[in-house]
Amino acid sequence: MKDVPFNCGMEAVLDLIGGKWKLLIVYHLMHGEQLRFSELRRLVGNVSEKMLSQQLKEMTCDGLVRRIDFRTVPPHVEYALTSFGKNLAKTFQPLCAWGSENMEEIAAISSARAIRKA
Repeated sequence: MKDVPFNCGMEAVLDLIGGKWKLLIVYHLMHGEQLRFSELRRLVGNVSEKMLSQQLKEMTCDGLVRRIDFRTVPPHVEYALTSFGKNLAKTFQPLCAWGSENMEEIAAISSARAIRKA
């Protein structure tokens, strides 16, 4: 095995997709669709344009997302998952199912956390 800077696979994955927005970007692109920046921003939610742009650039450089530039005026750019990104997206299905099954409990935890911070 090559010398790697990670102690386990989870550490490697978190290095690649750590942060709040990358998981959501992959989630919204995992249905095989190509989405425009504005569509992704609407779907992801409270992300700023700057942060979404930064995350997409990182994910493109890391080989998870493909940027498709139609070279038109006005500019038309879409984003899609690469095969590497699609392979990662497959692993989300059990996590999404768990989140759906436990959504009420997670919402209660989130509300309690917000109250503690206030």
